[in-house]
Parts: sequence; C-alpha cells; structure tokens
Amino acid sequence: MTRITSFDLAPFYRNSIGLDRLFDRIQNQFEHASTTNYPPHDIVRIDDDLYEIRIAVAGFQQGEIDVRHENGQLIIAGEQTKERPIGEYLHHGISNRSFVRNFTLADYVEVGEATMKDGILSIKLERKIPEHMKPKSIEIAYTN
Repeated sequence: MTRITSFDLAPFYRNSIGLDRLFDRIQNQFEHASTTNYPPHDIVRIDDDLYEIRIAVAGFQQGEIDVRHENGQLIIAGEQTKERPIGEYLHHGISNRSFVRNFTLADYVEVGEATMKDGILSIKLERKIPEHMKPKSIEIAYTN
C-alpha cells in the first residue's frame, strides 16, 4: 500500500475562491491521520444521502462507549471498566483496550441513531442539504 507523506495544495489555492476551508480540512486529515486501525470499522453508503458507520466493539458493555458529535467531528470513545474474569489465559485474542475514533463529517451531515447489536456499534448518518442549497432550474421567460 502506498502512503502519501506530503500533500501540496498550493496550486489549488491559486485557482479557487472560497474553497480554502475545504483544502484546510483535507490537509488536516493528512497531518492528523490515525496510525492505528483499532477498532476495525466499515463505512457503508446506503444511498446518495444515507450512510452508516459500523465499528467492531466486542467485549464492550452498556455505558462503556461514548458517541459525540461536535464541531464537524464524530467522536467515538470506548473504555472498558469491567475487569476480566480471573483465570489463566491460554490465548488472549479479544482486546480490552480503550480507544478513540474520529470521523470528520461533511457540511450538512447529521448524526442519527446509534445502536449496538452482536458486538457491532452502528451509527446512522444522513446528509440533509437545505432547500436553498439544492440545484434548481430557472424558468426562462420569453418576451416578444
């Protein structure tokens, strides 16, 4: 897998007006990209405006996972408070470590419900573009 280590957006700044915020967000993503892949997750597009993030959180109980939406970021944090059963582990494959996962959300993306079933945390996302931002056809009035 090829990894991008630097990303120069300067040529785009010269040819765009008002997109500097978008370019800053892209640059920030490269600079602060997470080096861990824990816990594993999927991002699923259900249709043009509906998405779902699915995170494998096996071993986490109710109250040990926090889901927050603030400043355009979806932040999922997990911290296990329950100690593991006493005994000698012959194989210890289920992780019990804390985690924080951040997802940058595009403008007009709203966080819906979060559900957990069978060790998978599912978070619904919906893009709701305001009516005044949607494309519209302008009728042409012909005069004589």
